[in-house]
Amino acid sequence: MKKKKILLIITGSIAAYKAMDLIRLLSKKSFDITCILTKAASEFITPLLASSISGNKTYNELFSIDDELEMGHINLSRQADLIVVAPATADFIAKIANGFADDLASSVVLAANKKIIIAPAMNEKMWSNKSTQKNVAKALEEGISMVEPETDILACGEFGIGKMAAPEKICQKICDFFERQNQLKGKKILITGGATYEPIDPVRFIGNHSSGKQAIEIAQVLHEMGADVTLIAGNIREIIFLPQENIIRIKTAEEMFAEVKKNLPKTNVFIGCAAVSDFKVKNFSNQKIKKTAEKNLILELEKNPDILEFVGTSKKRPNLVIGFAAESENLQKYAKEKLLKKNCDLIVANDVEAGKIFGSDQTKVFLVSKNKSENLGKISKANLAKILAEKIIRF
Repeated sequence: MKKKKILLIITGSIAAYKAMDLIRLLSKKSFDITCILTKAASEFITPLLASSISGNKTYNELFSIDDELEMGHINLSRQADLIVVAPATADFIAKIANGFADDLASSVVLAANKKIIIAPAMNEKMWSNKSTQKNVAKALEEGISMVEPETDILACGEFGIGKMAAPEKICQKICDFFERQNQLKGKKILITGGATYEPIDPVRFIGNHSSGKQAIEIAQVLHEMGADVTLIAGNIREIIFLPQENIIRIKTAEEMFAEVKKNLPKTNVFIGCAAVSDFKVKNFSNQKIKKTAEKNLILELEKNPDILEFVGTSKKRPNLVIGFAAESENLQKYAKEKLLKKNCDLIVANDVEAGKIFGSDQTKVFLVSKNKSENLGKISKANLAKILAEKIIRF
């Protein structure tokens, strides 16, 4: 089989030396790697070193007569099957998020028609800075994928998040991309995620602690596999790894229900990952409820629509319906009851672990179908997303 070509852009971080290890790992897996070094990256490693390890010419000049006679910055992006930026500095992320093209590397990204993966590396304060987070979010909304930085002692001596992911982890992300590429092309998948908030008055609401992290992980994996993914996001503050047009933001259960009904036709797979409030306040107050001399305030609640049951029993029911159940006890029993009542094909039963699951990267799971139950134990939400993707492929 023809070797897959990777264009590796190395930017000016001290983590640039790790890119050499990444090249070695990718070469062992028979990828063909070509490197671009930014001017700042050349302060840490040389084009000769990158070429010696990759076995290909390394590029670093936008205004090279020889290269640009052949429209080098265009051809470099066209010849690659994948573009990887590792390490990606805060400055370079800002460039690509805002459409700057003042050097070869940023010009290649702006001209690219291929998938792009970034592996950020920077100081913790730079990473958490609002400007950086806005730029990261903007890049991800444009379809760029990310291997998130890690928490450790950084090159500056400070401890925090900002360390470039290990070359092994980046290599695995690349391998996963090529393995999954187009496996779900043509499939329309509708996902609900996050929490719904039910207003009491203009200030207060009834809600829950769901962060939407699991739905984001699932949406990202399925999108990278070529599926047409729509995420109905309930009050999610996390960065969502999808183009903006694939995200529908809502606040209440009624709003989520309306969007589900609107998007259900032609949907092949429905994944009900959101923590939908079972009840809403019957008599919403248009004005803020003030304190009174009385000790207690009584709120009358009424049921919200059951979105998962509606989808599972609908005449427009998708081919595959996956539900989630967050439970504190009797996981398998309650999951099986939910599966049958709501006519699902699979229920992902999460142990809420006294609230530890919310906002965490880890979860504790049983997968329950009509014929069997699988105990996945403690697992990362990213790995659970991959397992669900495999089940969707096999269904």
